[in-house]
Amino acid sequence: MKIRSAALFGAGAVGSYFIWGFHQKPEIDFCVIASGGRKERLEKEGIIINGQRYFPKVRTPKEACGADLLIVAVKYQGLLSGLDDIAGAVGENTIIMSVMNGVDSEEIIGERVGMEHVLPALIKIASRRVGNTVTFDPEKVWGIVYGESGTKEKTERMLAVEEAFANTGMHAYMSGRILEEIWEKFAFNVSFNLPQAIIKCGIGAYNDSVHANWLRMRLREEVAAVAAARGIDITELSDLERTKHPSPPAARYSTLQDLDAKRHTEIDMFAGAIVRMGEERGIPTPYSAFALHTIKAMEERNDGKFDYR
Repeated sequence: MKIRSAALFGAGAVGSYFIWGFHQKPEIDFCVIASGGRKERLEKEGIIINGQRYFPKVRTPKEACGADLLIVAVKYQGLLSGLDDIAGAVGENTIIMSVMNGVDSEEIIGERVGMEHVLPALIKIASRRVGNTVTFDPEKVWGIVYGESGTKEKTERMLAVEEAFANTGMHAYMSGRILEEIWEKFAFNVSFNLPQAIIKCGIGAYNDSVHANWLRMRLREEVAAVAAARGIDITELSDLERTKHPSPPAARYSTLQDLDAKRHTEIDMFAGAIVRMGEERGIPTPYSAFALHTIKAMEERNDGKFDYR
C-alpha cells in the first residue's frame, strides 16, 4: 500500500497545516476539495500561511474521488452538511483521517461511508485564522497522531500514512492508544476552550486564577466521567498540560476566537456532546450544561438577538 494522492476537506486554520506540509512533497498529488464559489475563491486568491500565499490544486469531490488519503478538517457545524462531498470523494481504497476536534466525527463519517475507511486520528496545533490568513509556529506544532483502534501493531495503512507524512515538515506520530489520545485531547479542548471563552481571557488565567482553574478542572472531570462510562480511561493524563503548556499566556483558543470574530462556535461538539452522552448514561454534567447554554447565548448576542434598540 502506498499513498500517491491526498485530498483535504476543510482548508481553514487546521487544514492549512496540511497545505503547508504537502506543498513540500510534490510527489504526492495533493488537492483541496471545494466547489462553487469557494473553489473559485481558492483558485483566485489562494490562502496565506505564515506570510506566504499558497495556491493548492482545488478539485470538486467528483474530481478528487479515489484519493488514497482523505483528510477531514472542517468545523464541526460543517460536517453534516459536508457528508455528501466526503462520500463523493471516497474510493474503494481511500483512507480517511478526521482531524476535527471532538470525539464523534469518525462515527459520523463511518456511518456514511463505512468505518473500514476510517483511520482514527487527531491533531494538536495552535493556529489562528483571520480572514484569508493563517498563522502557526511549525516548530511548536505537536502534530498529527494516528493509529488503529484495538491494536498497538503497525498495520499496512499506518505504515503508508507514515511514509506519506515523511519529509513534509509536518510532525506525525503513530499511537497504540489512539482512542485514549483522542479523548485526552477532547478533555483538554473542553476544559481549556470553554472557561476562557466565557471569561474572555488568555490561557494564562489558568495559572494566575484559582477560580478560572477551578472551572477548568470541573469540566475536565465531567469529560473523564463520560469517557470512563464508554470504557476509556483518561485519568492518568498529567496536569502538566496546565503548567507546561507551550502557548503564550495571552493565547486565545478556537472558541474564543470564534466569538471574537462573531462566528458560531463548535460548542455543540464540545459541551453539547458531553451533555448528550452524559444523559445517555445517567451521568450528571452540570458544568458542561452551563457552558453550553452560556456560549449559545453569547452566539445569540453576537447575532444581534438582544439588540433591543
